Amino acid sequence: MAIIPQLLSVLGCAQKVPYGKNAAVGKYYQVNGIKLYVEEYGHGEPLLMIHGNGGDMSAFSENVPYFAKKYRVIFVDSRSQGKSIDPNPKISFEQMADDFAVLLDQLHVPKAYVLGWSDGGINAIMMAIHHPEKVIAFAATGANVTPDAGSFADPKGWAEGKKYYEENKNKTWKTPKEKDQWKMFLLDWEQPNLTAADLQKINCPAFIIAGDHDVISDKHTRYMAQNIKGSKLWIVKNSGHGTLIEHAADFNKRVDDFFTKK
Repeated sequence: MAIIPQLLSVLGCAQKVPYGKNAAVGKYYQVNGIKLYVEEYGHGEPLLMIHGNGGDMSAFSENVPYFAKKYRVIFVDSRSQGKSIDPNPKISFEQMADDFAVLLDQLHVPKAYVLGWSDGGINAIMMAIHHPEKVIAFAATGANVTPDAGSFADPKGWAEGKKYYEENKNKTWKTPKEKDQWKMFLLDWEQPNLTAADLQKINCPAFIIAGDHDVISDKHTRYMAQNIKGSKLWIVKNSGHGTLIEHAADFNKRVDDFFTKK
């Protein structure tokens, strides 16, 4: 959940490899009528990394060097974001989960570990629900279950989003960029709508993560963990929404340990 105005800026970090702009490894794949941009690094068991709303694969710049030492890291810009192209007027988390499942087929990957941040965490959960055969195990950080006021740790976040929606709901967007931005806003304004029954369908190992002062409500994080059978929960101390960046070294090791010892 990273589309409300105060979440639009992705935490920056220095990078030696131009992740997301590496022409030496970047490729486009035709998936479900759109073009997905993909980069791959490392060798080993496949690990799909999924970024948050309005971002791109470079969000994992502090993580891929660690994981690429033992995994085949599959970086993807989700539809309508980064370099991926999607002219359709609507988008859904289920749709994106379908994209990733088809992409793995095209890459000849029967199943993969999945690491998702924010909306990417929701995508990981959706894959585990709708494409369980594709997910070995997943880690999701900063994900929410519903798009209501209760999903925000700070009520101001919901109020700002509501104001933005009311001011723009009847506006006619002209440029492709404007249309994409509104489409991505509506994604988080209207979705996801996960129930306990949905979460209880998940049978693969799950690692649910959030910062102790995350923008996502602690209740949402714990609700997920309580309803996913056998899941592990980690509330990262002294961390906001960017757990994977703010505490990269600890985050990388703990997620790797979870995948290894699942």
